[in-house]
Amino acid sequence: MPFPEFDPVLVQMGPIAIRWYALAYVAGILLGWRYAAAIVKNPRLWTRRPPPATTEQIDDFVLWVTLAIIIGGRLGHVLFYTPQLIWTEPLRIFQIWEGGMSFHGGAIGVFIAIILFALRNKVDLWRLGDVVAAVVPIGLFFGRVANFINGELWGRPTDVPWGVVFCNQKIQETLGWCPAGDVARHPSQLYEAALEGIVLFLILRWATHGAKLLNRRGVVMGLFTAFYALFRISLENVRQPDAGLENLPLGLTMGIYLSIPMLLFGLWLIWRGMREPLPPETAAQAHDAR
Repeated sequence: MPFPEFDPVLVQMGPIAIRWYALAYVAGILLGWRYAAAIVKNPRLWTRRPPPATTEQIDDFVLWVTLAIIIGGRLGHVLFYTPQLIWTEPLRIFQIWEGGMSFHGGAIGVFIAIILFALRNKVDLWRLGDVVAAVVPIGLFFGRVANFINGELWGRPTDVPWGVVFCNQKIQETLGWCPAGDVARHPSQLYEAALEGIVLFLILRWATHGAKLLNRRGVVMGLFTAFYALFRISLENVRQPDAGLENLPLGLTMGIYLSIPMLLFGLWLIWRGMREPLPPETAAQAHDAR
């Protein structure tokens, strides 16, 4: 099927362009912020331990997360996928409006932000990470849909009925050609939106609201990390490798190499959290969740 005539720019006001890609980040951060605040305010989720942070601290942490996503995501993309920019076109490193953000880089940036924020505010590192992990799939969903609208990060060639030819008049006018060619490809961005966004959100929703795993330090973060890695590794089989990275050792892709440590780290977090003794159920009764 032909790629829809999407315009990556939603609104153009003179030199100012409001892009779908930017709106995806804004929507993910704002909705994630409100969802995180709702989690820490819900006393039914904290039957063994009080919330790791107040809603005021969650509000403060939003700025930290925003900067971590942008800086980590961009630097990760440059270091993992386009290191040649460092010595060929270093100024392009700062042109984030052109796209080019790495989830793995953003994840590292957010984890560093969690560590620094936890140290500064004297809150539990792993339990703050649990709250953050529970909301990340919201941003992943919007981000992957924006990737599809932008016609980027497409999949490998395919003959399935829903294969998409990622070429339209707008892309041709903007670039002068269609980088994806005129062959049908997997809409891998939508696969990722479904698995990394919707399915992963439902798994973590069960973990936080059904199994009450927020009472176990680091388990929700471990579930997010492990399942994201599994989904990403499986989808790398239908996602087109980045240019210049098609022939990595063992036939693996950069996404797989970056996801394997995530999988091991996530499994370790789950193992660690599940074997740690829980405090008595009355520990949170005197806590006034704000």
